[in-house]
Amino acid sequence: MQARRISRELALLSISQLPSDLEKVNQQKLQDLVLASIRTLATEARDTLETAAAELQRGDAQLLKSQTRAANLETARSMVQDAINLAQAAINRLGGAIELPEFLQLANQNEVRAYTMEIITRLQVERVSVDKLLNDILVDWNVDRLATIDRDILRIATTEMMFLGVPDSVAINEAVELAKRYSNEDGYKFINGILRRVTEAIKGINVKS
Repeated sequence: MQARRISRELALLSISQLPSDLEKVNQQKLQDLVLASIRTLATEARDTLETAAAELQRGDAQLLKSQTRAANLETARSMVQDAINLAQAAINRLGGAIELPEFLQLANQNEVRAYTMEIITRLQVERVSVDKLLNDILVDWNVDRLATIDRDILRIATTEMMFLGVPDSVAINEAVELAKRYSNEDGYKFINGILRRVTEAIKGINVKS
């Protein structure tokens, strides 16, 4: 169980950094996947810190104006709190990057790589089918317009349910945990709702076939 949990996390964090060519993907070693994951986390942390710094500057400017207007003070406080939350998110990303190598030492590394690659390669092969199902559920939205983390969590969980024989409840629970760790504050609720509709759609497909 632990190995598969780490595999899902590696797949989620590395998939955007890997080559699109399936043959090249299959040549990836475990350390390549870990490096890609750490790069993803570091990039997200840097971007989040930059946003936090900009929010702090806005809050500071608002504080200077707030000496005569109480409303401005509340706005400034809100901006500073947003900046603190963003900085905490960035710290969490960096913490995740530090933890990955330790997680791998606690698990069967061959099993981790094998299932990570199974997720990534099967998703690449079945991407059209997976995205069609998700787009049908999203109705007036498009999977490519979702935040990268949310999009890839949905794709991985849907691939597991449709093609890798993972029970619905397991795939959804694991996706929700990934969303709590890497998505925004309400991301896990969105992920949970969409995936429950995915399970109903898959059941409908299986009944028809």
